[in-house]
This record gives sequence, structure tokens and C-alpha cells, in this order.
Amino acid sequence: MFAVTDTKQVPWFVVNAENKKSARLNVIRHLLSMIPYRDLTPAPLKLPRIMKSKYVRPPIQEQNFIPAVYG
Repeated sequence: MFAVTDTKQVPWFVVNAENKKSARLNVIRHLLSMIPYRDLTPAPLKLPRIMKSKYVRPPIQEQNFIPAVYG
């Protein structure tokens, strides 16, 4: 089947799977190498700075807290 269906337009890839962990990592690396990559990191945002705030925190007794299980 490989001799007939393995063409340059549609190639078959075979992975040596004696070591399953290495085989999976090799397949993942191969698949990712087939995808074109462009760096899509966005430009840093400059947020407006508000100097004076009229916010007043409510009394601590009126707030709902998550129980501290760790730490």
C-alpha cells in the first residue's frame, strides 16, 4: 500500500515506536514543524493612569472571604 499511495503530494510518515514516549514526542514535534509559525505577540498596551480615585473600600466585616485552607 505504501508503494502505491506514498506520493510527493501526499506523503506517508512512519514512526519508530519501540519506545512509546519517544515516538509520541517525535510525532508531536513533526506535526508542529509542519505548521507555519508567525510570532503573534501583541504590542504592549499603554493604559491611561487615573491619579485620583473616589473609591472607598467597604468595611472588612461586610466582605465575603474565601476560607484560607492552604497557607
